[in-house]
Amino acid sequence: METSLSSLVSVLKRRFWPALATFASVIGASIAYLVYTSPVYEVKARLMLDNKQVSVSPLGRDLSQLPNRGPGGANPIANQAELVKSQRILQQAIDQVFSQYVSNLVTKITPKELKKDLTVKNIPATNILEISYQNQNPELATVLLNAVANAMVYESTEAIRQEARAVREFLEKELPQQRALTEAAEVAESKYRKSSGLVSFNEQTESLVESLAKVEDQERLLYAQLEEINARLKAIEQLTGFNTINNAYVGGRVGQDEQLDKLRDKLADLDSELATVRSRFNENHPTVLSLLEERDAIRSLYNDKIATIAPNPQTISPSDVASDQLSQELTSRYIISNTEQLALAEKLKVLQRERAILQNHLEQLPIKQQRLTALVRQREEATESLKFLQNKLEEARIAEAQLVSNIRIIAEAQVPSLPSEPNKKVVLVLATAAGITLAIGIILLLEVIDNKLYDVSDAEVLLKLPRLGVLPEIPLSALSLKHPEQFLDDLSLVEPYRLLLKKLEFRTQQKLKLIVVSSTVSGEGKSIVASHLAAVSAMLSRQTLIIDADLRKPKQHRILGVTPLPGLTDVIDRDINLFETVQPTSIENLSILTSGGLFTNPSRVLESASMKHLLAKAATHYDLVIIDTPPISSCADVHTLSRYSEGLVMITRPNFTPKDILLQAGEELKELKDNGLPILGVVINGMTAQTERFYSYSDQSYQSLSKSLKRLSDLNGSLNKSVAPGKSVLSRGSDDVEQ
Repeated sequence: METSLSSLVSVLKRRFWPALATFASVIGASIAYLVYTSPVYEVKARLMLDNKQVSVSPLGRDLSQLPNRGPGGANPIANQAELVKSQRILQQAIDQVFSQYVSNLVTKITPKELKKDLTVKNIPATNILEISYQNQNPELATVLLNAVANAMVYESTEAIRQEARAVREFLEKELPQQRALTEAAEVAESKYRKSSGLVSFNEQTESLVESLAKVEDQERLLYAQLEEINARLKAIEQLTGFNTINNAYVGGRVGQDEQLDKLRDKLADLDSELATVRSRFNENHPTVLSLLEERDAIRSLYNDKIATIAPNPQTISPSDVASDQLSQELTSRYIISNTEQLALAEKLKVLQRERAILQNHLEQLPIKQQRLTALVRQREEATESLKFLQNKLEEARIAEAQLVSNIRIIAEAQVPSLPSEPNKKVVLVLATAAGITLAIGIILLLEVIDNKLYDVSDAEVLLKLPRLGVLPEIPLSALSLKHPEQFLDDLSLVEPYRLLLKKLEFRTQQKLKLIVVSSTVSGEGKSIVASHLAAVSAMLSRQTLIIDADLRKPKQHRILGVTPLPGLTDVIDRDINLFETVQPTSIENLSILTSGGLFTNPSRVLESASMKHLLAKAATHYDLVIIDTPPISSCADVHTLSRYSEGLVMITRPNFTPKDILLQAGEELKELKDNGLPILGVVINGMTAQTERFYSYSDQSYQSLSKSLKRLSDLNGSLNKSVAPGKSVLSRGSDDVEQ
């Protein structure tokens, strides 16, 4: 919460002047508006939308009645509100006013101008419309608004009369046509009844059903009689062997003929005699042959006789001849039964045809009735429509003659005494709110557009690194260390660097010997931080070496005031001794290895095994080695040198570093950390206000301590001359004191 409030205060301070200018502009514009705007008067009138059914005719009541508002339907109040601002109503009001008051008015207004200042609203939960009009002339505003209200009443009356007139004219055209339709429907119904023979559907249906039932009863009776006759015929056929009525008839006639009876007897005698002769003689015997000839002659005579009796020539065996009384009676019954069977079968066919005809008529009757029903319905509908149109025509004539309106004036406009606009209090309050809103919008817009880093916490989040410290903005006079007292004597500048040095020691598991200093982009002050951190380390009696490994843009020789040659590239490329190349500075215990001569390919120097050996040798000889490298976004030198150090220190600068670059660098540093490269954290450079927040103390209370440290440093320098080079008598002791 404290961080959020602090960030908000920082944003407000940073964007104070643009926000103030925006707010002041809005307030100034509102004051100018109040000063130069002419007063405007507002008048009001009220109309009520009545739903009273005052017409004497039902049609008149329907026309004057307000429609019910259904879900998603039109609102009659809203319709009238829109009608008030219509061109026709406004023009009627203007014509009425300027025709009566032309001597009192100078300039005639147009409907468009009137509509612009006219407002209509519905009083909630009522059928009342409130009409308001604004104008600089209060008398003109009052007269115009009352004219608009009167025009609405007149328009409502005329609308109802026009609707009634339109209904009457329509009905007068429709009545002859409907009368013709009614007559045509009656003629069509009459013709169909004659052609179909359909008079009464129910009576005709009942008659057909009764007739069909009678025919079916007769048909069942005939079926029973046929069954009886068939059974009788079957029994006689089994007794007589007859299979057709012709055989029976011929057999009966033959049995009744006396000549045939004699011939049959004679044939029987011959057959008996022939059998006796054959038993005695062979077939060729004259007696046998004679008997055979005689029998054939009698048989031929017999057949000729039968041919005269039978209708068709056929052979009748003696067994089929009904020669006795019983056979004659059975034959007679057989012939009679066959005759009855044929008669009953023919009668049954007639009944079946009659039944089919009745069924067809019965089936066709509903179809005919359906058509007749449609014709009757058309005739009835046409008749009802005709009566309805006649009644409505009378109602329309009555409604047209009667004056009815569903709008009435309940409050006329009165001349106002005070102006309604401008309202000074409302304008100032709205201007204040708008000014604040726009000021906030300007602040937010500038914050969105400005991609620079401002907040310390943002650097930690974007780089995904812990914060090691917040360093102050160093004055221009203390940037160069040619005269280090400008920096080292200012406790407010030294203490943040000293605290940073201690945090670096705490974050390494072993004794801090070699660190790499880099930044995300050029210009964040990494070289200044590296050089001044080395100066503070040397002030604490530590043998400190700063190596300028930024071979593309070296700056350390300018900051410390030494010559650029020889340097790092000379040690690597020309195999010069490291300690012969290292140069002392104006700060005791601080040495520098400059970049040396410029190389077209600096990576070849930094990636060499000699560079690794050089750093190991320097770490062995000095208490602390600080390497100034190029920005991490420009090349891979940081990746190489960080492998030989206790850790990488990233420098970032508020009000300068873009956030997107920080985010990209954070992803790259995460990848380095995942690959095992040590990363100590991030240092915020140049934050004076933030520095005061982190280091709030009185400078005067530490003046004695500063002087004591300086005396100790001088004493350490004098003693170092009597001991071996590269060793400091107080360096170990000072480390023990700091710990």
